[in-house]
Amino acid sequence: MSLVRRAVGTLVHRGYAAIRRAGAITPANPAGHRFGRLGEGATIAFPPGAIFGEPWIEIGDHTLVGERVSLSCGMNPGLDLGPGSILRIGRGCSIGRGSHIVAHQSIDIGEDVFTGPYVYITDQNHVYDDPDIPIGRQWPRNSPVSIGSGSWLGAGAIILPGTTLGRQCVVAAGAVVRGTFPDHSVVAGVPAKLVRGYTPELGWHNPAGPIPLNRRANAS
Repeated sequence: MSLVRRAVGTLVHRGYAAIRRAGAITPANPAGHRFGRLGEGATIAFPPGAIFGEPWIEIGDHTLVGERVSLSCGMNPGLDLGPGSILRIGRGCSIGRGSHIVAHQSIDIGEDVFTGPYVYITDQNHVYDDPDIPIGRQWPRNSPVSIGSGSWLGAGAIILPGTTLGRQCVVAAGAVVRGTFPDHSVVAGVPAKLVRGYTPELGWHNPAGPIPLNRRANAS
């Protein structure tokens, strides 16, 4: 019985691996042709999440989009969103499994950006301007999002509309980010705040804290 179980298990795993390879979205298969651009060597792993608005999505060369990642442009499928792309992901990125990237106006993700699993990035949010109308029925508000090249977004991070992250930024796991942060920022918390930065003079330091003793002489 153990030999039979082992043989069946081997067949199941091999079969599922074959399904994953066949189900992946690449530039070589028909699903890949629907995108505004799906670069050379780019892959969207199987099974994918909800994907629509492909003509307005550009994904760079050798970018890996993990399993169950949702990529969407617009409120629902079938909309005409204009002549240009709305969601742009650069080359060499890795988008962690279960993440959601929801674009309505403009989301730019630079090159070599890596994310942990279950990251949420959107350029649209609900408003609560009118206290007499249910929030879900008020017209949402858009604001572009930009994530600089070389950045890392930890598991479960949320990037809200209007966020601009510079190059080589770190977003801590579970952070809820809104605002503008310069290159080489480390942001953490809810709401996220700048907890570390980098300058050639001071190296990595806490911008809100005292200058370390071994740096004061160089800074003076």
